[in-house]
Amino acid sequence: MAATSAVAVEAPSDKKNKDDAMELDEIVVTARKREEDILKTPVSVAAVTGAEIDQKGIVSLNNLADQTPGLNINNNFSGRSDRSFQQIILRGFTPATTDTTPVATFIDGVPVSSATAVMSVSNPERVELLRGPQSAYFGRNAFAGALNVVNKLPGNDYGGSVTAMVGTRNNRRLQAEVDGPIVDDKVGFRIGADHYSKDGSYKNAANPSQTLGDQSSTSGNALLTVKPTENLSIKAFGLISHDDDGPAAMGLLSARQVKDSSGNIVVPNLSNCTVNGSPFICGTTPSLPSGSPAANTITDAYVRKALAVSTNRIISPGDAAQKYGLVRDYKHGHLTVDYEIPDTGFTVSSLTGYNHEQWSSVSDIINYDGSGIANPTYTTTNGQRSTYSSAYLVESVTEDWSQEVRLSYDNGGAFRGVAGFSYLDSTSLRTTDSLDTIIANNRVTPSGKSETETLSGFFGLTYDITSKLTVSAEGRYQVDKLYSYIASTGNQTITDSTFLPAGTYKAGSLLGSRDFNNFLPRFIVQYQWTDDLMTYASVAKGVNTAALNTVVASYSGQTAAVAKSLGIDLFVKPEKVTTYELGIKGKALEGAMNFTAAGYYSQWRDQLNQVIQTFVLNGGGFGSVFGTINAGSTDMKGLELQANYRLNHMITFNAGGAYTDTDVQEYKAPLVTNYSGITNFKGKQLPLTSKYSATTGVMFNGSLKSWGDATWFSRVDYIYKSGFWTDVANILKTEDAHVVNFRTGITKGPVSVDFFVNNLFDNTSYVSASDNILFSPGSTNYNYSTIQVGLRERRTLGLQMKYKF
Repeated sequence: MAATSAVAVEAPSDKKNKDDAMELDEIVVTARKREEDILKTPVSVAAVTGAEIDQKGIVSLNNLADQTPGLNINNNFSGRSDRSFQQIILRGFTPATTDTTPVATFIDGVPVSSATAVMSVSNPERVELLRGPQSAYFGRNAFAGALNVVNKLPGNDYGGSVTAMVGTRNNRRLQAEVDGPIVDDKVGFRIGADHYSKDGSYKNAANPSQTLGDQSSTSGNALLTVKPTENLSIKAFGLISHDDDGPAAMGLLSARQVKDSSGNIVVPNLSNCTVNGSPFICGTTPSLPSGSPAANTITDAYVRKALAVSTNRIISPGDAAQKYGLVRDYKHGHLTVDYEIPDTGFTVSSLTGYNHEQWSSVSDIINYDGSGIANPTYTTTNGQRSTYSSAYLVESVTEDWSQEVRLSYDNGGAFRGVAGFSYLDSTSLRTTDSLDTIIANNRVTPSGKSETETLSGFFGLTYDITSKLTVSAEGRYQVDKLYSYIASTGNQTITDSTFLPAGTYKAGSLLGSRDFNNFLPRFIVQYQWTDDLMTYASVAKGVNTAALNTVVASYSGQTAAVAKSLGIDLFVKPEKVTTYELGIKGKALEGAMNFTAAGYYSQWRDQLNQVIQTFVLNGGGFGSVFGTINAGSTDMKGLELQANYRLNHMITFNAGGAYTDTDVQEYKAPLVTNYSGITNFKGKQLPLTSKYSATTGVMFNGSLKSWGDATWFSRVDYIYKSGFWTDVANILKTEDAHVVNFRTGITKGPVSVDFFVNNLFDNTSYVSASDNILFSPGSTNYNYSTIQVGLRERRTLGLQMKYKF
């Protein structure tokens, strides 16, 4: 993401105006809950404007991550790689569970519960990525940073646009928006709607009539602004979105072979080394083998029967997935009110937010074609498939509401400050069950509810000691209250008191609760050497909300003892970080160049990690336990660079880079230890993050004077991300990614036409990778022996037309 806008303008005739036109546009950000020039904000911030979003064709969170050095996205977990969860990995803070969120997301500074939802805002003013702990101003989960989307305010005249895009593999987009005044200077509105869909880039080898990676998203949003007096401003915003995706685009790399019932190889052995006495894949991930990607995705009577079951469902079958893939519905609304107390410098602000997200996902976690393999557990009476598969239904419902009230002071003097409090209440329900089990029991296995309440008070004080030297002290005292409830579908009897007192618990009753209190300060010193050069130093603490292991209520005997030995408990302490940062920001060449650089050192402690352990039962057979634990600590350091340069009125360059180093001090990962034999991970790198990443781009633009008021632009962007480790053992790494995007367009009057090519050279490097078990009939090997890889979208050509009115 560029630090400034890259839009050039036509050269005026006189030299003064000519120099002014060469200066890059100023970007204003709200990293500290007030508007500040990005080059004078003592925080590492990357910002992309609405104009750049159009020019770069950014339509998804993955597109945004590609354009941002130091940022990765992971949506590969538990045998699936879909949009049911998309985790933002910033500065190497790799979350180890699906529910851990080290980067908080916001719209207009109001929390949103889904990272995907932030890209559903129609034509935003800008997107801000704040790096480092932002807990003092943004509260919980802003552990590694915060992503904030800022709405564009309605204009003073009626206007709008309609955009249509078509591309290869049925890429299609239709977007429309309209805004303007309802009452001049008092009431304004903006309404937008967007539909985007595409077919996947890969044929399903198990079902050649189907592609993997199909996606469809429809969203609508509305903004109402009211300014009844000069001192009072009110903004109300609402967003709804619906995603309907097909099976995910993911492939399987296996160190063991699987044959079908006729002796044909359906999963080839790609092992090239032996790890801890077992075959594995070492070095760099190989290309997909013949027959991959493949997935059992035919929606037959077996699937339809399972998905029609309604007992214990947290989402009505009619609103849930009807086939393999994902269905998600999301709603967000917020109300912000700002009142400037006349002649005092004080402003009172209120931010109220609400989120509701539900998603339903059906996937087959074996991730290969099992249609030619007999199912050893099949009987004619159980309704299961006669061929081998391991299909799962996963459903989630989350709901939260938040309230923040703050008092700000800025009277144009040496002192500025803010103080306030915030409250957030979040509840979550999730069920996971195999289709076999659903059919056998004619119900979904119920799951308990978890709830988190967060109450906090915060402050920020800034004082100009001299005209050049400024100090800031910020902080938040945060209380997280966690509650765990049993399922509301029936009483539960606990016979083992390892984790909870034995007894019978009524349906929906509270299993336990725990409070966690933290003070999260940040101190900043900045020095403005000249009007065009600033340096700063800061130290900040962050905390990531504690976790729950509700599943321990069902553990007893040997299973409970194994879980306890792994460190699994009902409540898990929050993970913490302390970050030290130095930065420099400025302009040069009379404003034709700007630059930012930041170096940091972070100490990540009490890291959360999800552990899974399979073991031999005393009476024979196998058992398994899983849960989240405090796994260890990692020291992290890095460097972030960004520069923009307007060479002349036709050519603008931008470049950015990030060095991200994660040095593990201690770590627990039982399954990784099982396959690798490594118990001491000290000195290893954390997985799923690129140590080196960079972007560079050049844009050409100008006027077509022979064609009236027509203008043109062309831009080329190069994206580099180094390969990342698949796990903390650092045995296998993905290949480096080199992606080139091209876009060119002409605008005449209200009409713009763009032609684009994304992934020009058809790079196929993997976008995610996750270790997993090889599921096969009769297998007793529960160590990692496969890598599930998320597949990059292939080269895409398209044409887009926009009409403004």
